[in-house]
Amino acid sequence: MLTKLLPEVKQAMSTTRANLSIQNIGQISIIVHDLARATAFYRDKLGLPLLFTAGNMAFFDCGGVRLMLGLPETPDLDHRSSILYFRVPDLQAAHRRLAEAGVEIVAPPRLIAPMPTYDLWMSAFRDSEGNIHQLMSEVSRAK
Repeated sequence: MLTKLLPEVKQAMSTTRANLSIQNIGQISIIVHDLARATAFYRDKLGLPLLFTAGNMAFFDCGGVRLMLGLPETPDLDHRSSILYFRVPDLQAAHRRLAEAGVEIVAPPRLIAPMPTYDLWMSAFRDSEGNIHQLMSEVSRAK
């Protein structure tokens, strides 16, 4: 049944994308409760460049995607964020730097999936607001 639905799903997705002209993710928002503490964490512990602040928000560059930290504007927006996956070239070294900086590690580096040409590794941590995020690395296999 799924194979029968797949062409219709593909067509619907293709039409939607063509109509909206979506190119990529431009910004991700993370709700925080202590903006100064969260700004320091993302700038000093993760090393993301702070682009600017505006009101109760701070904006960072994350490889061309803007990351916005902001206080919840309404009670229904007061929740933890989705998981962000930060791609790093050397997972072991990045994990070590976070641990040395006192960042709470939720899961140590571990193999998630062996792929045809690389192994996908991840390590989970909490930010200053209790949100869980992951470091991820695609490690090429020696031939």
